[in-house]
Amino acid sequence: MPSLEEEPQVKISIGSRYDHIDLIQVVVDDALARLGLDEDSRHWVGIAIREAVANAIKHGNRQDPEKRVDVELALKDGHAIIRVHDDGTGFDLEAIGDPLAPENLLKPNGRGIFYMKNFMDEIDYKSRPEGGTVVTMRKRLPELDSAEAGEPAH
Repeated sequence: MPSLEEEPQVKISIGSRYDHIDLIQVVVDDALARLGLDEDSRHWVGIAIREAVANAIKHGNRQDPEKRVDVELALKDGHAIIRVHDDGTGFDLEAIGDPLAPENLLKPNGRGIFYMKNFMDEIDYKSRPEGGTVVTMRKRLPELDSAEAGEPAH
């Protein structure tokens, strides 16, 4: 797995099973709480992480429990950086339709990436030459911004 700009604070590797998503969310939520992210923000970040991991399991690894999903959380420049990596064949981001388009409103799929884009400050997808997709999500941590500026944390 490519290294983050900063040493990861949390690294978790799971088999591609949906019942592992709760574990990922609990661990990352606890880490973000310790970093001062408020409960409401953690809720929305948690949804983005759940969607990224579910997509990695379903679309990336095709629910093959032998294939891994790796999640890393690191800190850089007042941001939480969350990476989700699968071992699948990758996907074409342009091929995913707009879930708000009238023809897609009643479709049961296609909202995960929409949610991730709306709940995170930045999101980036990269296919790896050796296989798999890496989704990198960033969320600003206001408490870290205040601490770095020399302001007291609340």
